[in-house]
Amino acid sequence: MNLPQDFRDKYQELLGAESSDFFASFENEPIAAFRLNPLKAAQQAFPDPIPQTPWGYYGKISGKSPEHVTGLVYSQEPAAQIVGQVAQPQKGMKVLDLAAAPGGKSTHLLSYLGNTGLLVSNEISSKRSKILVENIERFGARNVLVTNESAERLAQVFQGYFDLIVLDAPCSGEGMFRKQPEAMDYWSEIYPTECAALQKEILADAITMLADGAYLVYSTCTWAPEENEEIVAWLLEEYDLELLDISKINGMVEGIGFPQTARMYPHRFKGEGQFVAKFRFRGQNVSKKIKPLRSNLTNEQKQLWQDFAQKHLKTELVGTLQTFGDQLYLVPQGLPDISKLKIARNGLHLGTFKKKRFEPSFALGLALQANETVNNLKLNEQQFYQYVAGETINLDKDLPNGWYQILVNGNGLGFAKLVSGTLKNSFPKGLRFQSN
Repeated sequence: MNLPQDFRDKYQELLGAESSDFFASFENEPIAAFRLNPLKAAQQAFPDPIPQTPWGYYGKISGKSPEHVTGLVYSQEPAAQIVGQVAQPQKGMKVLDLAAAPGGKSTHLLSYLGNTGLLVSNEISSKRSKILVENIERFGARNVLVTNESAERLAQVFQGYFDLIVLDAPCSGEGMFRKQPEAMDYWSEIYPTECAALQKEILADAITMLADGAYLVYSTCTWAPEENEEIVAWLLEEYDLELLDISKINGMVEGIGFPQTARMYPHRFKGEGQFVAKFRFRGQNVSKKIKPLRSNLTNEQKQLWQDFAQKHLKTELVGTLQTFGDQLYLVPQGLPDISKLKIARNGLHLGTFKKKRFEPSFALGLALQANETVNNLKLNEQQFYQYVAGETINLDKDLPNGWYQILVNGNGLGFAKLVSGTLKNSFPKGLRFQSN
């Protein structure tokens, strides 16, 4: 790989005798990996687990496989998986993923939360927030709000609110050179310093959103000390934070001057480049009083939803029912007034109100487990590929007409309507694909 000469000079000096092994690692193929989704009821066995991780495996998963389409697996390289594992939120926590797209860190955090507490998954880029919404939806979590905001505007709403904030900060991307060689095109000797200035701005807002005793996890996919240890030093100097020790597993090494932090180099760690630091907040932020969110459904809408839920669901969904236009969402409980924020996903999308009827969403059918629905239909592999291509499926004509949760290998793939033995296709048009 034709690495920038300034980059070579910098890491020759930083790594000394190790630098030759470091540079040689860029000639190797990037390491592919994925995580299993513990929110899905029907799990599968996979070979080659990543040591000392709860859900990680080495290997590639096709984006057209049933495992990917139903949200059972999420592709994420091994170093990036360490961030969520270091954060490891406890059940019931209120968590913010501040720079969340495309969704790897958020889905990992949701795995730990297990549909308890709250995750606010934020992405400032409108384009990237759409990808984030799609990945969050496929994962099937019920306790997540996706926002499309700056840290500054979030801080105006969530002052002193979160038990944990994760910032995988915008950075110079050195750790992605092997996986995304185009990242070298915008790298320069001064680029890490420019990135560090932005990181400080975001962190200053993040600190104001921490509740008493809360945790902050800061990470980058770069090795530049300007964006890593120098940011750690700045945080400790400017704010009342305690730096916590991170266990070094699978070839991770201590940070420069801060042994509590962790670095991942590709010649030592089987993955790409990453830096992680974890802090506990010892200061105090004045939190705003939370006014309970109220449902805004009309009496007719309430009745239509209740009729559907009573007939088709075996579980009671926790949250506040809110309509946005004719769309019904289950908004997580305990939120402050979010009316002034740009929202990309208002919680779990339950479905659409149409004239005198309610139609369940694709997202609801992904989020529910088979034992939580009254009627479901199992598709075999051939039927799965017909369905995701947009085709109708011919089934047993003796089955009653109505809405069914679609199951593939035991996991949900939305809802669809059965009429006279024909399963109408409700797989979203924007997600459809051919198997070959």
